Amino acid sequence: MAFWCFTLPINLFKLYYGDDWGGLFEAITGYGLGGSSMALFGRVGGGIYTKAADVGAELVGKVERIIPEDDPRNPPVIADNVGDNVGDIAVMGSDLFGSYAESSCASLVVASISSFGINHELTPMLYPLIISSVGIIVCLISTLFVPDFFEIEAVNEIEPSLKRQLIISTVLTTIGVAIVSWIALSTSLTILNFGEQKDVKNWQLFLCVAVGLWAGLIISFVTEYYTSNAYR
Repeated sequence: MAFWCFTLPINLFKLYYGDDWGGLFEAITGYGLGGSSMALFGRVGGGIYTKAADVGAELVGKVERIIPEDDPRNPPVIADNVGDNVGDIAVMGSDLFGSYAESSCASLVVASISSFGINHELTPMLYPLIISSVGIIVCLISTLFVPDFFEIEAVNEIEPSLKRQLIISTVLTTIGVAIVSWIALSTSLTILNFGEQKDVKNWQLFLCVAVGLWAGLIISFVTEYYTSNAYR
């Protein structure tokens, strides 16, 4: 669904812009701006709503009725929990989507001014979207099949299972991106680097993606090690 929602506007704009690939993908950058705007409004609005409900619950519960914190007998606690779900889950996903859309749009703009963009080679120009498609397929595989191989029988097994899914999805995505880079890209490419032409290889583009994948995995484990109570 996300892939089609991103590909359909490109094809519609293509009818208007024709062979102006640079103008086409510059127009698509508004897609990333819209995603970030929704995340901003969600963060601000959700934060105000959550804090208002939290303060109301504290005043009514502790001051007037002497009810413990987060007690279900206090109605504002329900609104507080709803605000926490909106701000910490829904808006976080919206924020992540905004970052994803901006990075995809930036990659498309760079691709449109490269050699394959000038020669109107569509498949290399959609290389960022193909990478996203590989990620969607890998997420489906790791979500549907990995729990069958690593069954969870206790609460303390949830975290290791999530870590295994993260590692397996990173490995599968790296393999998928390597295959896509070999098929969709030619051996040598020309891109514009601050107005200067620069020749790059397809394996160099794959290396950039692979470094980002594994850097995210390493950062998550390092952050957990220094912030989690389990490693005190």
